[in-house]
Amino acid sequence: MRELVCICCPKGCRLSVDEQADYAVTGNSCPRGAEYGREECRNPTRVVTSTVAVSGGIYPRCPVKTEAPVPKRQIFAVMAALDGLVVPAPVALGQKIVRNAAGTGVDIVATRNLGKKTER
Repeated sequence: MRELVCICCPKGCRLSVDEQADYAVTGNSCPRGAEYGREECRNPTRVVTSTVAVSGGIYPRCPVKTEAPVPKRQIFAVMAALDGLVVPAPVALGQKIVRNAAGTGVDIVATRNLGKKTER
C-alpha cells in the first residue's frame, strides 16, 4: 500500500494506492484523484523547470520549462540537455529552446519574452 497526497486540486486528499490490487485507489473525493494515484504509481511524471544562459540579452538567463510532463526517470537527462546551452537574444515566450529533449518527445520552451540588450 502506497500513501500519497493528491495534487489535482486544493483539497489535498490523502490517497491509498494498493499496488497489489491493480492500483486500486481509496481516499479520493473525485475521479481525478483516483487517476492521479494510479498514474503516480505506474508512471510518475513531472514538468521540468529551469533556466538557460542568454547571450546579448537584457538578462543573463531565461526561464524555461518542458511543454508537457516527462517521466521522472528522465529528469536528469532533460536537465543535461540544458547544461551549457546558450541561447541568443531576443527570446520569445513559447519559443522552442530544445526539441525532443533527451528523446522524451517533449520540447523545452521559453516562459518569458527576453529582449536584446541595447547599447548606450
